[in-house]
Amino acid sequence: MIATLPTVQPVVVYPESDGQPMAENTLQYQWIVTIQGNLDLQFANDADVFVAGDNFIYPKEGDNTTVYAPDVYVAFGRPKGHRGSYRVWEEAGIFPQVIFEVLSPSNTVPQMTLKRQFYRKYGAEEYYVIDPYDGGVEAWVREGNRLVGVDDLSTFVSPRLGIRFEMQDGELVVMGRSGRFLSFVELGQQGEAERQRADAATNRASRLAAKLRELGIDPDTV
Repeated sequence: MIATLPTVQPVVVYPESDGQPMAENTLQYQWIVTIQGNLDLQFANDADVFVAGDNFIYPKEGDNTTVYAPDVYVAFGRPKGHRGSYRVWEEAGIFPQVIFEVLSPSNTVPQMTLKRQFYRKYGAEEYYVIDPYDGGVEAWVREGNRLVGVDDLSTFVSPRLGIRFEMQDGELVVMGRSGRFLSFVELGQQGEAERQRADAATNRASRLAAKLRELGIDPDTV
């Protein structure tokens, strides 16, 4: 009797990097980190909203060649946490619902078309392409099995994110739930300004309390 050996399935390796830089220049990089950081902040208290950037998405188990790494993506229904790559079959079958691409000088129309087709095929609900050089935005929203372009962005609000796009003083800005998306430096400056206002209010209260004590009045009873 000839024994039949079990079939050994080959181990599929899913690379976590292609060796390419995250961005080609500082402007593109600033847009990527600003979008990713502000969305992460906006959903900081939502345990099941995962925001990431420059991270490979593998939609098919066993296939390590069908893959793209969007500049920023958001997956609703998935827990926060670090990942080497986003493997849809390990994420309850949930493909990220929102995708952002920030254009670089080397991007071509055919290349961007292929990316959009990939995201449409595997389940993205919203797809945004931002041109940081001329302030242009292209938006697509899922209708059935298609991603349909948004013709008028002046009144458009993202169904999933609640963000919108505006031109302010000739520059494109992203408006979130709490206002304009700020850079890391702007967020730090805003926090410092708020701290200074709080310190000033505390100092005023301390001076008033001291004055009341001079007049024989207990400030705690006023």
